[in-house]
Amino acid sequence: MPQDVIALTKGSRYRIESMETRERTKVTKGIFRGYATIGTDDAIVVELDESHQEMKGKLRLIPLHVILAVDVMEQVPGEAPKGDKPGTMYG
Repeated sequence: MPQDVIALTKGSRYRIESMETRERTKVTKGIFRGYATIGTDDAIVVELDESHQEMKGKLRLIPLHVILAVDVMEQVPGEAPKGDKPGTMYG
């Protein structure tokens, strides 16, 4: 992957802070598994780690529009996104 391209890669470990309410954030820690669509919203899919106790191993979908920060904890090499500009296809 070229050094100037930043992309989430499958199998990498991330800490994601997202909006839970207007006053509170939610922290998600785990392994990035890919992308999903919820209705018309795109989301990232994270397999929860042991910090989530009984939820460990479950998948959490986080809509992109509520993500505030992504901390890279462990980056796995992966392919750069294809195409000039990422887009969404609905069908």
